[in-house]
Formats: sequence, C-alpha cells, structure tokens
Amino acid sequence: MLNLHKKYVEESYDEQGILQKFSIHYPEDYNFAYDVVDAIGVAEPERPAMMWLNPEGEEHLFTYGDLKYWSDKTANFLVSAGVRKGDIVPVILRRHYQFWFTALALHKIGAVLAPATFMLKEHDLEYRLSRTGAKTVICTNAGDIADVVDAVTSRHKRETGETGGMGGIRKILVNGAGGGITSPEEIAKLRHRDENGETEPETESIDHYSAKGPGLGGPAGICAAWTRRDGWLDFNKEVYEAKASFSRVPTKSSDPMILYFSSGTSGPPKMALHDSGYSLAHLGTAKHWQNVKSDGGIHLTIADTGWGKAVWGKFYGQFLMETCVFTYDFDRFSGDEFCALIERFRISSLCAPPTMIRMILQGNTENFDISSLEYSVTAGEALNPELFERWRARTGLCLADGFGQTETVVTVCNRVGMTPRPGSMGKPLPLYDIEIKDEDGRECSAGQTGEICIRVEPRPPGVMIGYLHDDEKTAAVVYDGWYHTGDTAWRDEDGYYWYVGRNDDVIKSSGYRIGPFEIESVLHEHPAVAECAVTGVPDPVRGTSVKATIVLKPGYEGSEEMTRELQEWVKTNTAPYKYPRIIAYAAALPKTVNGKIRRAAIRDADSGKGGAL
Repeated sequence: MLNLHKKYVEESYDEQGILQKFSIHYPEDYNFAYDVVDAIGVAEPERPAMMWLNPEGEEHLFTYGDLKYWSDKTANFLVSAGVRKGDIVPVILRRHYQFWFTALALHKIGAVLAPATFMLKEHDLEYRLSRTGAKTVICTNAGDIADVVDAVTSRHKRETGETGGMGGIRKILVNGAGGGITSPEEIAKLRHRDENGETEPETESIDHYSAKGPGLGGPAGICAAWTRRDGWLDFNKEVYEAKASFSRVPTKSSDPMILYFSSGTSGPPKMALHDSGYSLAHLGTAKHWQNVKSDGGIHLTIADTGWGKAVWGKFYGQFLMETCVFTYDFDRFSGDEFCALIERFRISSLCAPPTMIRMILQGNTENFDISSLEYSVTAGEALNPELFERWRARTGLCLADGFGQTETVVTVCNRVGMTPRPGSMGKPLPLYDIEIKDEDGRECSAGQTGEICIRVEPRPPGVMIGYLHDDEKTAAVVYDGWYHTGDTAWRDEDGYYWYVGRNDDVIKSSGYRIGPFEIESVLHEHPAVAECAVTGVPDPVRGTSVKATIVLKPGYEGSEEMTRELQEWVKTNTAPYKYPRIIAYAAALPKTVNGKIRRAAIRDADSGKGGAL
C-alpha cells in the first residue's frame, strides 16, 4: 500500500484512537484521476480496485492498472467525439462499470461529471439538459432512458428547427449487457450455457452485437458488447478501439469537477457544483466513518451511480484509501441476494440506507454466513434505535450512522473508535466547524432543536462551490459565513447529534414542532409494523395533523382496531401530542432507487399533485 492519501492530510488522534484533528491540503493542479487512481495504477497495477458483476453472470475484477488503462481509452474517445474541458456531461449509467471509466475520463479531460438517475422522465431530462447547456449525454441502453433522450432532443429539433442546443446534443450509448433487467428465464439459460461449457471468453469468439452473460466475464469481455442505434455513438465499440494512452490535460483543483442535482420538496432541482476538494474530503467518509480496509478488504455501498451516495461509497474516498469496492449491477433489490454476495465474496464493510438494512433483516439472513462483515454504517435517512438493535443482534455489529448532503460529504458521523448511541448520527468531523442554530442564528443549547450549519469562511473541502446558474438559491443557504443545511437536529450534553428532520419535513401542529423520525421510531417498535413514514396533512383546526402511512407485516390487517392500537402505542411511548391522528395502510412505500423513503411523494399524493400510493 502506498498510503498515498497521507500526502493530502494532517490527522491526530486521542488515546482511544479516535480522530481529533483533521485537515486537508492539496496543490493547485491536484486532479483525482491522475494523482490518485493513475498514480496507484502505475505503482501497483495489480492492486484490486473493483469487483463488479451483474445478475446475467458477467464478472470482472478491475485493478487500479485496469482503471488507468480503460479511463485513458475512454478519455481518448470522448475527446475525439468532441468533449472539451469545462463541458458539463450528464452521465446516466446505472451501476455499469463504464461509469467508473467515464467519471475518471471526464476528470482527466477537465470536463464536469453530472451523474443522473435512469428514472428521469422527459420533463426531468429536458430541465437538466437546458439548465446545464450540455453538449453531450452518455447513457445506458438498459430500460427506456435512451428513448427519453431521443424524445427530448427530437422534440426540441422539431419545434425549433435548430440543430444546435438540445436538438444537436451528442448522444453516446452504453450497452449495459443486461444490467439486471434481463428476465429470470433468460438469465437461467445464460448460466446454463456457461455451466455446460458453451460460452467462450476468448475475444475472437465474442459476437459483439449479441454477447451477454458469463461469456463476457474476464478481461476479453470488457467493453466487448456493442450496440447500434440511429443517431448515437457506441461507447463500448469506440472505447474498445481507442488508443490506450492519454496525455495529461492541465487542470486546476479549483475547477468545477462534479455536478449533482439536489431535489427539494418544491420547485425544480438545484445544481450543486463541487471542485476537486470534494474528492479529498471523502477521506472522512471512507477512512474515518466507513472504516474501509485497504489490504484484503472489500467495501460494499449499495447505491446507484445516479445519486451522490455512489461516489461516497464506490469511488473517491475508497480509491484514496487504495481499497477494493464491490459493485453489483442489479435492477431490483433483494436482501437475500445481497447476503449471498456478502457470503460469497467475503465482503468486509457495508454501507446501506436504513430501509435496505430493514429489508435485509426481513429476509432469511440466518441462511447466510455474513460473518466476514467487520464494519457497517448507514446514512440517507434517520436510523431508528429499533433497527440499530436488530442489526446488532443479527451481526454483532453496531450501525455507525452518518449525516451529509448532496451539497457536502459526510459532515457528522460516528467516527471509527466511537461507541455509537442508538439513534444518534454521531459528532461533527473535525474537518468542519458545525453549530446547531436557532431561527435567529444563535447557537442552540444542549437539547434544543435547531438547524445544522457549517462555517464556510473559509469554505472547507467538501462543501459545494454553490448552485450552478442560481446565485439567489445559493445566497438563500450560504450567508453570514455559514452554510445552512435545512436539516434540523439537537445535541446532547456529550456532543452527540440527534436528527429531527428536514425543515420542510418538520410538522407544525397546534403550536408544536414535531419531527417525523421520532414518531417513526416508536411505530417501528410495534410488532405489526414493517415500514412507516410520517408526514403532515393540512388541518383546519391544528394547521397540520400528523399522518402515518404504514406497511404492516404479514399476518396483520389494517382496521379501525389496529389504528386505535397504534395510536395508543405512540401515546404511551412518546409525548401524546405527537400521536398520528391519521393512519393509512399501504402495500409499499414510495422509495428512491437507493431505497430511501420519499415522504414528498406521500405529501404529493395527499394533496392531489401525485398519483395514489
């Protein structure tokens, strides 16, 4: 191991080995792709970087040398296709390994990586393309996102007659070779042919336009599945045939590097822009929170590349720590399937949102040997104490909660060596000066709920430059020397932070401020409740009433009697004014592709803005 990350940090620890001081420094020309991934790839080309596979049976172990090689080829192709330094490039690639090639290549070129989810609809994509001024879009052929791109660009060209702008966007298609959306019957056939020796991984035997499954496994199958679509460039074919060395492009660490769309509860999404300091700040994420194992370990973060959590757990911090990440290019999440993968690949550390942890525990975990797990963390939504205890009972591990946003890296967490308190998201990382402030900007006392704020004078690594093309929205959250996160919490006498909710999620009822998380925590302790989400609904008397949308466990039915029982349960186990006056039962809760419950979708359905649940 090179311990390359130590070039960029100063750290000190207390006598228990817990991080106490943490600062980051880097030169003006720092570039993550060249100075981290390529540097490791040259010095230790055989060091494992990513274990990747899909349900179709294709498997690859990419080394750091492989990542350098393939990102160089990708950069050569993208430059030849017209991508230039400073271009913003939307990248919609699910969990395909080509995302890693593309992200590194864009960093090398000095273009801005703009990951996006494959779940976008036409109006979503049109907004993103028009607001960013994108000249190139790279997306998967899995699912219907390529159809969405075609519809948006064709309509613009038809309505305006322009061949520039959205009508002239350069479209690059990646053949995902399934990406987990292949039917179970076809997957069974692919695996049967492989088990019977009917597939050959040799390059000359690959039919580039029909290859899928185990036959693409190994070095010969990388970028070997090609595709044809009118008006699109074929990523795999072009990269496969591209030159394998790329000369360094001069870039500055202060240049924009990555752009994420940050959706709120109202209005169009904001565009959070980060520079290269963002990559280095993820050392806090990987080293001091996720506790990744550099030699012999494999880290698994369950996240789609369209969301910020992917680079939190599958990219920047992990590669800075020279570890190996695990990526499964699946479509639908199965807790049992992931337990089987943990068992098979002896995964050593895990990061997943609480909802996915809950889904794992609702499966047949006792049928799998997941004892290789040495560390587990969670983020993305509040962690209920009930779930914390169930996970510890099953694995012997604590769930180390953490907090951060699209606009930041992890900023508050249970650092390595700390003893997590069930339900607490830990303490601020020493890289950041953080206070909980009241509505008048004063620091809250212990036990008082307020907004989490981060000092940004000077702006620390990992906090966004601002919202692209929106000085007004930037000024609404960055003022008086602080970045105002919009998330509320309180701290106890020992400095541990306890999450309450988004400012938008906090329910104001009859003069009380009620955090949905605390009610959800109580409901989750009831034996009938599998999942729940608490929201507010308009009330002519109270202003807002508390509503709980509940998924019951098998064997229980929603009824007036069950509703009364759950209401009494909440009254008994927390302040009675918090109990849900309205309880609705649902077969499932709306979630993001990464398993995070979407309270906004429930509010929209209640207000008539969205469809029924």
